[in-house]
Amino acid sequence: MNILRLVGEILLIYILYKLIFDFIIPIYQTTRRVKKQFGEMQNKMQDQMNTFNQQQNAATKPNAQEPAKKEDYIDYEEVK
Repeated sequence: MNILRLVGEILLIYILYKLIFDFIIPIYQTTRRVKKQFGEMQNKMQDQMNTFNQQQNAATKPNAQEPAKKEDYIDYEEVK
């Protein structure tokens, strides 16, 4: 009986070892890597959006702040 119990414990330890090192740890590492890559991609996208918004703001500000030219103004004259 002792030998059968020893073989069963060794088999159980081997199965747990294979489960941990061949299944759980690779899944953990892959999940961590995917999260890191997704975060980097998200940061890159945010940087691109910030750059795009800055370019849009720079393109619209000069037009909005530009005062009307005096030559474009037509005096109102009352017609009698």
